[in-house]
Amino acid sequence: MTSTVARINRIGTANPPFEVHDAFLRFVASELPDERTRHVFERMAARSGIERRFSFLQPVVQEDGTVVETGGFYGNGPWPSTGTRMKRYERDAPRLALEAIAALDGDIGKAGITHLIVASCTGFMAPGLDQVIMAEAGLDPGVERTVVGFMGCYAAVNSLRLAHHIVRSEPAARVLVVTIELCSIHFQRNHDLPSLLAMLLFGDGAAAALVTAEPGGIALHDFRAATIPGTADAITWNIRDQGFDMHLGGEVPARIAAALAADAMRNDGHGLLRGQSPEDFALWAVHAGGRTILDAVEHGFALGPEALAPSRSILRDRGNMSSATLMFILAKMLADEARGPGMALAFGPGMAAESFRFTIED
Repeated sequence: MTSTVARINRIGTANPPFEVHDAFLRFVASELPDERTRHVFERMAARSGIERRFSFLQPVVQEDGTVVETGGFYGNGPWPSTGTRMKRYERDAPRLALEAIAALDGDIGKAGITHLIVASCTGFMAPGLDQVIMAEAGLDPGVERTVVGFMGCYAAVNSLRLAHHIVRSEPAARVLVVTIELCSIHFQRNHDLPSLLAMLLFGDGAAAALVTAEPGGIALHDFRAATIPGTADAITWNIRDQGFDMHLGGEVPARIAAALAADAMRNDGHGLLRGQSPEDFALWAVHAGGRTILDAVEHGFALGPEALAPSRSILRDRGNMSSATLMFILAKMLADEARGPGMALAFGPGMAAESFRFTIED
């Protein structure tokens, strides 16, 4: 008997209205205590591969050259507490999620949605985003809801895996998957260069995908996770008094490259490649965690220079939007009418890799 194949039929995406990348660079330059540190930061920023990032926080450059936010969220005075940041999340996360849903389907309430999966790691609220989306989007109040919380950048893979299993067990299911992150509300004021370089990567975004058994779009195949031993402290995301505190260790790219190279060399059915070779995949949807992360995947799997072009494009134009980023990459592939077998990869706390194989069909 042929098993049901779950497919991402289409994807809608949304970003907040304000570009903040250049303002962030200017702000950090004004905050750093010495010329040498500023020079290192500016050199690393120029090499980041990022040109634009978006936020609901609107930066304004004052007459003296300092950068503040129009609502007083960031500025020269005390920076906001975690409670204040969560109020912004409660205000802005639902409307960005609804923008992405509208981009997917302007009348989603009549699309027969049976299941709703929402992923986010940049805020908490109750009633939750799932309930707000259900009500505001006009979904059936009986829709089955699941929240994937605080998993970080690979949460999109976990969300799609849930949708995959739902559709395979209930072929008539119509699953709405929403990934929404407001990373910019967690910018921290400090002079620690590694922390500032980590903050340099992140922007805000939301994506909404329809997953069904209907033909067309991205066919989802097997999902697989792997953890790199001894790396639990390499990527962390902790709740502190002044927001959520991200740590991205400088060893992360090298550890990823080494692990992937070993996986490719082993090349058995238990690895991420499932016994295949990198050349078997025409398409690579790799979470754009940063330029060095993409370089690590390219080197680890010995990929050609154009293999990660969709990921680098999203990183350049949107930055790292945590869980929403992979969905933007898949949406770009659909928009570009890419075709063929593919591999999706995302990395996050653990340090773990989440993956799935896919095929974009005619």
